[in-house]
Amino acid sequence: MSAAAAETRTVHVRVPATSANLGPGFDTLGLALSVYDEVEVTALPPGELEIEVSGSGAEHIPRDDSHLIARTIRYCFEAAGRRAPGLRIVAHNGIPHGKGLGSSGAAVAAGVLAANGLLDGQLTDADLLRLATELEGHPDNVAPALFGGLTIAWTENGVPQHKKLLVHRGVAPVVFVPDRTMSTSMARSVLAAEVSREDAVFNVSRSALLIAALTQSPDLLMSATEDKLHQERRAQAMPETFALVNALRAAGFAAVVSGAGPSVLVLADGPGRRLEAAAVAAEAADGSWQPLMLAVDFLGGTTWTADDPRMDMSRTAG
Repeated sequence: MSAAAAETRTVHVRVPATSANLGPGFDTLGLALSVYDEVEVTALPPGELEIEVSGSGAEHIPRDDSHLIARTIRYCFEAAGRRAPGLRIVAHNGIPHGKGLGSSGAAVAAGVLAANGLLDGQLTDADLLRLATELEGHPDNVAPALFGGLTIAWTENGVPQHKKLLVHRGVAPVVFVPDRTMSTSMARSVLAAEVSREDAVFNVSRSALLIAALTQSPDLLMSATEDKLHQERRAQAMPETFALVNALRAAGFAAVVSGAGPSVLVLADGPGRRLEAAAVAAEAADGSWQPLMLAVDFLGGTTWTADDPRMDMSRTAG
């Protein structure tokens, strides 16, 4: 591609929301959900930067070099040994910001996918995950945002890895989103530096069971979503969240904190059960909670160019 053509190339990106941890799978498990950020990135002459943002959190997002997608694209170009172009970024945020649905991870995922589009697909899936993890800090949110479905994320010799799994069609997610936000750093600050052997074994068993429940046996979701590592310790920072989690679980719903909170994720064992969960939440919740009846997103992040409506750059690898 000529330099002139590269300076006018436009890449479209669509990235799903994610819910990390899923109860016992702390910093390991993540699920892609059918709420999306949409981003259009056009390469401009070096040094130019134009940013437009709409949707959730738009009023708080910078329009300068500190913009997360812009920083991510530059980071990827540097990693590829290429000079970063100027950028025009038009973003619509469908993913609620600061609510435990992976909004920052989605921005990083959108950035690496957009960079790869501008680089003509030079980056591999392993590169995408590595670069996104270096920027985000943990692979459990960026892996499902990039690859979709249920992902198991881990590091091996310092290199992030992932395994994508298909979720049983009987699993029906619903997320209850409050009108307040929660800082991930704040939610992490209340966690214990050490855990007992008993609690560690408990969570290992529930994490293993959760994989079986999500992929084969949704009837096991209640037991599989029990946790002793992080959720109760976060209760002091999010009392309304935990009141709702406890009310839903008491009514027989597999409710967990979504990511670092404050949203609540219910993994219902059937679409009809989501409506029942919403009724329980409406009666028990203290404050305003918006129920989002969602599906599991199986594609992950997708990219396509303006001159290719067939989305031949759609990446669905797992």
